[in-house]
Formats: sequence, structure tokens, C-alpha cells
Amino acid sequence: MAIDGIFGTTINLLGKSLDLRVENHNRISANVANAETPSYSPKSLSFESELRDALRTTGKVAAAPTNPRHIPLKGSYSNLSDVRGSIVEDTTTVPGRDGNGVELENEMGKMVQNQIMFNASVQLLSKKFEYLKSAIKGGV
Repeated sequence: MAIDGIFGTTINLLGKSLDLRVENHNRISANVANAETPSYSPKSLSFESELRDALRTTGKVAAAPTNPRHIPLKGSYSNLSDVRGSIVEDTTTVPGRDGNGVELENEMGKMVQNQIMFNASVQLLSKKFEYLKSAIKGGV
């Protein structure tokens, strides 16, 4: 049996989600640290849509267009490990007098939301490993 068969897509997805949430936390922390830096624009890591696309295509063979007039398939991820996310500059905030666009309340809200999602992923991953451990012990 292949290792992917034992762990499955869920564990791989949760692991990748944790990695991306850590990177997102670093991005948000950098925004908070630069709250007083003139002309600084806050940045965030956008990865949810890439993760969704990768999840849809995981385990499926990617179809290559056979004719230049064919519509290309959305998403170019062969598996979850290819998802990196993209850094997006936040242009929705109105910069202050010094050109700094960081709004601490927004950043702290994003940090809390990211932490909640991180904790949920950790709890789900922990449960998956408990089930696996129980199965190895014979359900005892």
C-alpha cells in the first residue's frame, strides 16, 4: 500500500494548510512591524483559491490541450505540494499622511482569523493521527 493511501488527501491538505498559514502569519507580522514605516503598503498571502484548485486536480491526470483553439484548464497544480500562494499588496486601505497603509485593527483581525484557521487545522490533523493510531493498535 502506498504511503498516500494511508495518509490520504486530507492529511496532505491539512499539512499544506499549516505551512501556508505560518507563511501568512509571517506576512501579517511584517505588516504590524512596519505600521510606522513611511510609504509601506501591507501585503498578504493569497493561497485559498490555489489550494482549492490543487485539491480538485489531485490524483487526476492533467489534460493537455490538443488544439491551440482549446480552452486551457484552470489551475496548473499537479498536487498540493506545488501550492505556494502569491503575495498580494493591499490597495484597499487609505494611506495615512506618511503614505503608510497599515491599519493595525485590520491586521490584528487578520491575525486572529489566521490563528483560528491554523488551530482548527492542527486539531483536525491531530484527530486524523489519533484515528490512524487506533487503527494500528487494532481499534483498542
